Amino acid sequence: MAVITLQRKPLTFVERTYLPQVIAGLRTTFRHLLRRKETLEYPEERPAIPPGYRGVPTLVKDPNGREKCVSCQLCEFVCPPKAIRITPGEVPADAPERAHIEKAPLAFEIDMLRCIYCGLCQEVCPEEAIFLQNQYSMTGYSRAGMVNDKTRLYELGGTLPDRHFKWDKKKADAEAGLAQH
Repeated sequence: MAVITLQRKPLTFVERTYLPQVIAGLRTTFRHLLRRKETLEYPEERPAIPPGYRGVPTLVKDPNGREKCVSCQLCEFVCPPKAIRITPGEVPADAPERAHIEKAPLAFEIDMLRCIYCGLCQEVCPEEAIFLQNQYSMTGYSRAGMVNDKTRLYELGGTLPDRHFKWDKKKADAEAGLAQH
């Protein structure tokens, strides 16, 4: 095995004083001192949220305060990390405002530690009941605190306008069908 030795040229006097490296470092420091401030005073200042951002999944109600979720469980089936759990329940037949709905969720939970914010739950929901909000800062003190139940999901989601007016249309259709019989 041959040993190769490299011959290095000797350092000049200026290179031995390290002045070029010190001056280069000071130049970088002064360049940063003269720039505008890039630090945000979080949480008072927050960065702009880009369009199409996928944040925390929440449940929403319609403008009349009615629960949109009909417990079809499509979001639960399509969720890759299995972060969504739905316990379906029956709707009483004597509930006049929900006469056209068979099921409603008894329990609806999203484990935010498992959620990967993919947005598939929002895409697959036929009733537009689940939306990804612009909230990106979600913290908790325990694992159990990071599991959002149905009431917490409605607190985060609030109400959104129904673009298709499907609830009122279905109700009107159901009433028209009962009037004809």
